[in-house]
Amino acid sequence: MRLSRLAALCGTALTAVTALPAYADEAEPDDIIVTGTRASTKTDTPAIEVPQPVTTITADQYLSQGAISISDTVKYSAGVLANPYGRDTRVDGFNIRGIDALQFRDGMRDIFSYYASITSDPYNFERVEIVRGPASVLFGQGSIGGLVNLVSKTPGFETRGEISATYGSYDRKEVLGDINVAATDTLAFRLVGRARDADTYVDHVADDRVMFAPSIRWQATPDTNVVLHGLYQEDDGGSTSQFLPIVGTFRPNTAYPQGRLDPYTFVGKPGWDTYSGRSLQGTGSVTHAFSDKVRLSLKARYIDSDLAYNYHGVDAYSNPTDPFSVYGTSGRLIGQTGSASDAHMNVFSTDNNLQFNFNTGATIEHKLLVGIDYSWNKVGKRYASTTPQLIDLYDIDYDAMTTAEPTGPFFYESQKQLGFYLQDQIRFADRVSVVLGARRDRVTSSAGSTDHATTFRAGIIGELVAGISPFFSYTESFLPVAGSIQNSDGTIGAPYRPQTGTQYEAGFKWQPQPSTLVTVTGFRIKERNRVLYLANNATTQSGELTTKGIEVEASHTLPNDFELLVNYGYNKSKASESIDYMPRHIASAWTTKSFGMTDGAKLRLGAGAVYTGKRRSVGPAWTIITPDYLTVDALAEITLDHWRFAINATNLLDKRFYASCLARGDCFVGAPRNVMGTVGFRF
Repeated sequence: MRLSRLAALCGTALTAVTALPAYADEAEPDDIIVTGTRASTKTDTPAIEVPQPVTTITADQYLSQGAISISDTVKYSAGVLANPYGRDTRVDGFNIRGIDALQFRDGMRDIFSYYASITSDPYNFERVEIVRGPASVLFGQGSIGGLVNLVSKTPGFETRGEISATYGSYDRKEVLGDINVAATDTLAFRLVGRARDADTYVDHVADDRVMFAPSIRWQATPDTNVVLHGLYQEDDGGSTSQFLPIVGTFRPNTAYPQGRLDPYTFVGKPGWDTYSGRSLQGTGSVTHAFSDKVRLSLKARYIDSDLAYNYHGVDAYSNPTDPFSVYGTSGRLIGQTGSASDAHMNVFSTDNNLQFNFNTGATIEHKLLVGIDYSWNKVGKRYASTTPQLIDLYDIDYDAMTTAEPTGPFFYESQKQLGFYLQDQIRFADRVSVVLGARRDRVTSSAGSTDHATTFRAGIIGELVAGISPFFSYTESFLPVAGSIQNSDGTIGAPYRPQTGTQYEAGFKWQPQPSTLVTVTGFRIKERNRVLYLANNATTQSGELTTKGIEVEASHTLPNDFELLVNYGYNKSKASESIDYMPRHIASAWTTKSFGMTDGAKLRLGAGAVYTGKRRSVGPAWTIITPDYLTVDALAEITLDHWRFAINATNLLDKRFYASCLARGDCFVGAPRNVMGTVGFRF
């Protein structure tokens, strides 16, 4: 079935193009280097005028770094921990400033519930934007530490395309395509596709995908643009996260000292354990400039998602310090339970605003943004589980494993949010910028709760001398959390309380030339009611948590020649109860250099390294320190005429490491070396 689905899309992909990095002789737009992301202000504002750190990661950059998931795209960013629990084929994960970040698509949130949807495809996007710090004034549902916004590819008025084929580690085979057709001067189409047949470093866990994303752009008048996006994506895979016990992997099993478990051990039933789903999405946007003073923006999206998640988990939690002793003295037997769930998610989101540009004096300019947004999400799930059984974890009898099938009605939870926001960006004498914002939200849930919140934002930045611009900001955040407390006995508790937070931040930006930008910032965040995930699928919410940190982000980019990114983040957290902390230190560096060759060919070489500090997890039985680790990535690429040949390697030195081990009893292994070779043709 996997190969047949792969073949079915080959024809489509061969008439399309993939979003491969641009050829060396094609310049990238300079505004990507010097302009702040739209997500930070929802206006076109240069980064040097925004009183907070803003990061834009182009598709060229993250594909050159070997990214195969959305999580991978952000790993070379200051203050961001990508894949905090190792590579996870089920969900994308990233922490910003020590706090789980929300994922948005084109400014609207698209993930509302874990294990109810499949991951997004990085080939669908032109860039990834990172907003650090609370963002509720503009987004309502913004997380406390920040958010990741994915910017979809849109049609342009130029006919061009590219096709590619990739083969890589773990028998990864895929064809990709992205074609743009300008039908007329006012009508354009774009088609993005991927078909993948792949295994992973965990036996019996596939990573197959079929993705098809058409879009159309109609420029109805010189001042009016209409864009429609569609998406069909089907994933057929499993979970690379196997929740192995700490004892026997990270720590020795003293009752069975003869062996240590392979950290990539598969503990499920081949052919039954799965994480497979289908996502349908439709998005529409309309922008209209009434004049150079007034601009209207309307956006809406609907998501329909289905998912089947079957897995077997071992009991690493009843006695995390010695899970094998619960079931005898051999040091080999451990309890195992199979769980099966079906999930269905529907989401409707819309965001609409008016931008007014005006002056209140000869040297005072305003960008006033007035907006309203609304979202509705409904998530239904049903579960089934097997009777617990014993397995020999060192010699698993897969045939003896029992399975379950969810039946009966779905249990549904829904949530509605309505928000009004107002933001004024004031520019004084083209040197000092002030941002003021306020928002009012109302959230209702099917659990019977209704919450209201008013959040504020204020910041100032000004150029002093030699391109140095100090800034200061205060921001607030309000995150309504869908669902209810899950008790360890399987019962449902009270509805989740909204997560709230405040942040003070100060720093400076230095832009000595258009191709160089250095940002240094310090911050202090206070938050309450973070959702904590415990053993046996139980959840609770935290008390007050304080996070302080420093971030340094520097970039120097000469298009088609040289690129250098250097990042560092320091975080220190203090909580009213035990939680799992982000590493105090995260650092990364990435560089590429292009060289001219004979016959017009160009060689581009790239290398990078990511350092992740120690992680600490505190529980009632013990404290677990996960060691620090360093991974290295590399790129070699040759472009000649319309052809591109590239080799990407992530974790080049094949560093074996644990991304995180939790005091509750389980460990998550980091991804081993992955090498991919790509051949592409552009026309």
